[in-house]
Amino acid sequence: MFLKKDNLQLGLILGLVGPLLGLAIIYFARFSSYTFGEFLEEFFSNNRLITSIGTLALLANAVLFAIYVNANKYKTFKGIFFVTPYLWYRNPGTKKHKLKKSVVYPL
Repeated sequence: MFLKKDNLQLGLILGLVGPLLGLAIIYFARFSSYTFGEFLEEFFSNNRLITSIGTLALLANAVLFAIYVNANKYKTFKGIFFVTPYLWYRNPGTKKHKLKKSVVYPL
């Protein structure tokens, strides 16, 4: 089975697919009264939903982390690990804090 392989490319793919599956699970569990198109439209237009549901969708990667670390598949784990912060950063609902220049006072 391909999930038993230990390589970086598999981890990168799983890191992208995991949140999509998490999003689908959230849709069927909580928003199934809406069409999937309505759900996605509301999801991408409402920053509060993007943050809360996006975080839960990314939680699917935490499950993948646990599975692959416990199976000693560290290359695959690394791939998942590299993708997750990128997806979080690309999430339009998350606040990006710009670093302020610190003022250095002479002694």
